[in-house]
Amino acid sequence: MSVRRLAAEQPSSFAFTPENAAWADRQISKYPEGRQASAVVPLLWRAQEQAGGWLPEPAIRAVAERLDMPRIRVLEIATFYTMFNLEPVGRHFVQLCGTTPCMLRGAEELKEVCRRKIGPERHVSADGALSWLEVECL
Repeated sequence: MSVRRLAAEQPSSFAFTPENAAWADRQISKYPEGRQASAVVPLLWRAQEQAGGWLPEPAIRAVAERLDMPRIRVLEIATFYTMFNLEPVGRHFVQLCGTTPCMLRGAEELKEVCRRKIGPERHVSADGALSWLEVECL
């Protein structure tokens, strides 16, 4: 697995919509007093959805503040789990397995199609519709 880093360009701020803030409060309330940090994964997931499919640093900060957690702890979780996209992705985000069994079944040819039709890995098409990334099988 490669080192995962935050995108170089970040929005200046992030705030949950009123609906998502209410949803976040309901998620947090599911955990006993002192265990609210357990809601970090669902809150990061919702923040990523709200941000258009990726998790900008201001969203990580907002989740940390809402859960009263150190920012670095939330960042550790966001960078550990590959389901969190740390840079912008297209509306349609292709995740293509690059492991040996998948390569033996044609993944390399699919990667070449992605390169030709979409562009380089991690590139978002000009219209914002497509991007792709090589991942490990789930």
